[in-house]
Amino acid sequence: MYILEKAPAKINLTLDVLYKRPDHYHEVEMIMTTVDLADRLEFFLLKEDRIEVVSENRFVPNDERNLAYRAAMLLKERFQIKIGVKIKIDKQIPVAAGLAGGSSDAAAALRGLNKLWKLGLSLSELATLGSEVGSDVSFCVYDSTALAKGRGENILELPAPPHCWVVLAKPVQGVSTQSVYQSLHLDNLDHPDTQGMIQAIKQSDYQGVCKRLKNVLETVTLPKNPEVELIKAQMKRFGADAVLMSGSGPTVFGLVQQESRADHIYNSLRGFCEEVYVVRLLGSHQTLD
Repeated sequence: MYILEKAPAKINLTLDVLYKRPDHYHEVEMIMTTVDLADRLEFFLLKEDRIEVVSENRFVPNDERNLAYRAAMLLKERFQIKIGVKIKIDKQIPVAAGLAGGSSDAAAALRGLNKLWKLGLSLSELATLGSEVGSDVSFCVYDSTALAKGRGENILELPAPPHCWVVLAKPVQGVSTQSVYQSLHLDNLDHPDTQGMIQAIKQSDYQGVCKRLKNVLETVTLPKNPEVELIKAQMKRFGADAVLMSGSGPTVFGLVQQESRADHIYNSLRGFCEEVYVVRLLGSHQTLD
């Protein structure tokens, strides 16, 4: 018996950091949605009591460093599962890109193993478990559009944003999320209009969404990574309606309504950025085709 699950990448339409919490995490408020760039995970039932993770991508670890492995181990321990699973990961989302690839894999593992091991858990219950694996996992469990608060585990689902094309460009050099948050100065931040973004999404107001894209972590990542700032400038110059860095970076995305313009931006960026993608914005749960 096996199960298939899709694990889509996420982008941040807004990312705000409010304050440093007593537990040393940051209190965040961010609106995230999904795009049609996804890993595919297959889950095979094993009689042996073990977790096996396999992938052809050399950057995907096969032990507890892998968030899908951690999610599987959490379920096994919490519900005393005595049989095993082989998890095959077809990796399409760039690693360490600010697109929640690892978190989305973990969420897919929670959904897939819930079916494979017949646990009968709701999405809400899976999201609560996901918060023990990683900050973005709760959002990724819902595989949709949502406002995330707290450490990212408090989820309020939203409608999908207006349909559009998304151009993603990831520079070669990675970014440490931990170091970005450690370097963030909370004083005098220019905060996103989170409520305005929610209203724009609910009204399917594409221009309103574009106008309110904002990520406070750019104040740290851009000065330290000139290539990220260059990609943002180039995307705007080549005709993107709005451009923003996703998460802590380094991936930058641009929104456009016309496919031809998205293709033009893609071709223009390929000259100095190897990892460039043109995808559709999803924003709601997608079944495997």
